[in-house]
Amino acid sequence: MNQFLQMGANTVLSSPKGNVTVSYEISNSIDVSLTAFLLTDSDKVQGDSGIIFYNQPKSPSGAAALLPSEKVGNTKVHRINFDMSKVPEGINKIAITLTEDNSTGFSNVKNLKAEICTDNTIIQLTPSGFTNENGIVVLELYLRNGQTKAKAIWSGFNSGLEGLCKNYGVEVESDEQNKPSEPKTIQKLPPKESDKTLTVSENINRQNTLSPISLEKVKGKISLEKGQKPVIIEKTPEITATVSWKTGTDYDIYALVYTKNGRQIDVAMFGAEEIPPLRSFSNGAVEHKGDVGRNSGSTKTEVIKLRLNNDILAVVPVVYSAQSNGTGSFYRYKVSMSIDNHNGTSVTISAKHANNNDRIYSCVPGILHNTPDGVIISPLELYSTPNSEHRPILRMGSSNMVEVIMDKGPINDYK
Repeated sequence: MNQFLQMGANTVLSSPKGNVTVSYEISNSIDVSLTAFLLTDSDKVQGDSGIIFYNQPKSPSGAAALLPSEKVGNTKVHRINFDMSKVPEGINKIAITLTEDNSTGFSNVKNLKAEICTDNTIIQLTPSGFTNENGIVVLELYLRNGQTKAKAIWSGFNSGLEGLCKNYGVEVESDEQNKPSEPKTIQKLPPKESDKTLTVSENINRQNTLSPISLEKVKGKISLEKGQKPVIIEKTPEITATVSWKTGTDYDIYALVYTKNGRQIDVAMFGAEEIPPLRSFSNGAVEHKGDVGRNSGSTKTEVIKLRLNNDILAVVPVVYSAQSNGTGSFYRYKVSMSIDNHNGTSVTISAKHANNNDRIYSCVPGILHNTPDGVIISPLELYSTPNSEHRPILRMGSSNMVEVIMDKGPINDYK
């Protein structure tokens, strides 16, 4: 029986034992290697034995064994056998990754695909495309409630094996020759990566290019801030994104929606250049609940209601204050966004990294990605350049995650 597993989806395997094959079209310009990482609950390896690669093709426990690559016609095939019933104590996951060691990137790897084979079942996985990545996570095999499951990931790093190793708590040491870097004995986990904000002439601010790996659903009240790992929450029939701030100014909230066909829809109570106001999109799938105006309460809120359907890939709430609103610092007025699934889980992102500049008019606290497994919430806390009245725009990024680009959209209408 053949199945297809789309990016971000997971499935239960018929057996804890099987193999993963990765194949692609042979080319002299590329050099692809397969590496597997045996991981703990914290997505870190326990030691050298948890790294399976060309110089260490088998795990001592028998959980994973990398076979020599093969050429079949004009196709290169990598294969790794797995047996999740033999993972060492403390290990519950195997990440299957690829590196392109000529640094030409996976955009040059043609006809890339993967298959998971167990018993008489073949599960096919195909990526949607890459650009400059030279290190990617293909899929994860993991144990959950006594079952062996698989999840299609297809996202990665521009830093190749080094980026993958840092993500999984491994130091790497470069070979003196032009060979791929080899994982080195782990002495300690690497420090948390410093916050990265792209500053270029076009003011492109975007999220980290790696899509979240192996996120467990969170419950309860969660606080996030810029630089922290995304979380995933249960996707309920109705989710609200509530933005709140201290009284003293009048912010306006709107939502940018990115659809499967690559369209951006602006759901806002006010228009922008050549974009009319739109209170609700797709029969209420994304709906603005109304402008609060300048009321007398000590804290003001505006709400975006979400009833996510399969046509929506991402939603980005935007906080805006300028022109007739009167200006105001996002930091001074304690702006925050709370995502609530009304089933016991709320995630709050605060504008902790804002400054007191009254001429910064737009703030993007975070982005919500709609996936089959739930809603992924990534803290971004992006700001427009001073005096910019332009809306952000959305685009599909190189890692198949929607990105936010500040100051490149239409100019907001004067209210």
